[in-house]
Amino acid sequence: MSKRKWLAGVALIAGLSSTAGGWRNAVASTPRVVKITAEKFQFSPNEIDLNKGEPAVIELTSKDTTHGFMVRPLKIDTDIKAGQVTRIEVTPQSAGTFKAICDHYCGLGHGNMKLTIVVK
Repeated sequence: MSKRKWLAGVALIAGLSSTAGGWRNAVASTPRVVKITAEKFQFSPNEIDLNKGEPAVIELTSKDTTHGFMVRPLKIDTDIKAGQVTRIEVTPQSAGTFKAICDHYCGLGHGNMKLTIVVK
């Protein structure tokens, strides 16, 4: 095998390796999806974990009526309408424990409707 063909083969393999690495990085940067269901008078699950600096998508659904979902430190404030999926993209910039509350009155147990978000 000539030196020229050998170098072309090495260059081809190196190019494929860098392309494969780029593909892996693109897949790794796909945001994690966290699903949360709201219903009188709870969020399920009632605690989620997120990673600081890592993009995530929170998918919110309601089983019964319109609920709110507010987390001031993460700049989230939205309504969750029954029968619809509400998607929120978030990339937490600070570690800590944050409370999400239902800020749309949904009945007498409304004040106890909370969820904990732990950002590591």
